[in-house]
Order: sequence, then structure tokens, then C-alpha cells
Amino acid sequence: MQVIKADERHIDGIAKVCTDGYWATYGDSYPKEYIQRIVKEFYNADRILNEVTTSNKHWGGYFVAVENGKVLGAGGGGMIGKAAGEIFVLYLDPDRRNEGIGTKILDALTTQQKEFGADEQWVSVGKGNQKGIPFYESRDFIFKYEKQSYGNIEGENFVSLRYYRPI
Repeated sequence: MQVIKADERHIDGIAKVCTDGYWATYGDSYPKEYIQRIVKEFYNADRILNEVTTSNKHWGGYFVAVENGKVLGAGGGGMIGKAAGEIFVLYLDPDRRNEGIGTKILDALTTQQKEFGADEQWVSVGKGNQKGIPFYESRDFIFKYEKQSYGNIEGENFVSLRYYRPI
């Protein structure tokens, strides 16, 4: 298994692993309609094509964990300030958790963000996400505050937890 910068060959694999990972993470706690809306917005082929062919400090592109040509995990991030990086997305094949894949993707994103000038790193995790919260806390992310989740529409009050760590 290796972690590499994603390109056009990885679009379908990124879409699958992020969609499957999102459902596995939030399927028991968020309404089906909310999950479908988020998946449709973020994990469609057109958006991912744009995101694997665009790379700058604000969006550093996707990194993928690949084994025998199959995408096992995907993550992306960028800079949210002069010295602040953010992990925007990190999902794995739900059947391949606890193998170190997420850590390797996080390490690649961290290295990239340090190269961009980051000395701190942020991530938002859905409140109650018992896959993501322990993962980030075990990697020295510290809870800072709550905020409304991205993608809420009128009548929805989903909450994200903001975590931070120095890098």
C-alpha cells in the first residue's frame, strides 16, 4: 500500500471510498436526506475531477492510499490562513479501518501543509462521530469549539467539533 497524490485515474475510487466512508460514519446518526445531499455535492465525478486537477495552497489536492490499483482511502486539505492548515476530508474503505491507512494519509497532508507554511492544523468532525474523534484525538488534536455543520439547511442543527494541533 502506498500513499500518492491523486490524479484522474483515482476519481472513481475517491468517490467510492468517500461515499462509503461517509455512510459508514454518519448513517446511524444523520438523516438519509442529509447524507445524500452531502455525498451528491462533494463526492461526484465532476467535482473530484476538478479537485484532482487543481492544486494550490487553498486546496492541495487529494492524496490516496492505493493497493493493487484500488483506492483504499482518500484525504484532502489546504491552507485556511497564513500558517494554518485544514484537513477538509479524510475517509477510508470502511472494511480497511485500523490498518494505519488514515494515519499515512494524514501524514502526507501534514507534510504538504508544512511545505505550504503551516505550523498548526485544524479539522472539523461531526459531533458524535466515534470514528473520527478518537482518530484525531489520538494524533494530538485538541477540541477547541463547536460550530454549525457545513451543509445545514433551514431546520437542521447538526454540529461540528473543531479540533486543532500544532505541527
